[in-house]
Amino acid sequence: VQLQASGGGLVQAGGSLRLSCVASGSIFSIDAIGWYRQVPGKQRELVAAITSGGATNYADSVKGRFTISRDNAKNTVYLQMNSLKPDDTAVYYCNALLYLRVGVLDEYWGQGTLVTVSS
Repeated sequence: VQLQASGGGLVQAGGSLRLSCVASGSIFSIDAIGWYRQVPGKQRELVAAITSGGATNYADSVKGRFTISRDNAKNTVYLQMNSLKPDDTAVYYCNALLYLRVGVLDEYWGQGTLVTVSS
């Protein structure tokens, strides 16, 4: 199983970026999938997550600015990031809880994509 993240880059404050993460491999189904971010010297933190039923959870710092969505047919999750701030600068990691087969749930991480927001 692989999680391939893309879409990071350099953007000015107030701008937008869209991150994508595709899960591939022998996947039975994806339970929850989402995004974390990390800056040097700090713990990795949850940004947003979405369950198989479509329930979402956002960090307080991104509510109203970021939107997470998923395409179950493509095993893909998206993070639309608007009104970006310099504090959003971090490496963003895709994370998924998925079933390889019925009853076997495991956690996977993508390789990370760097988002840099300039002031």
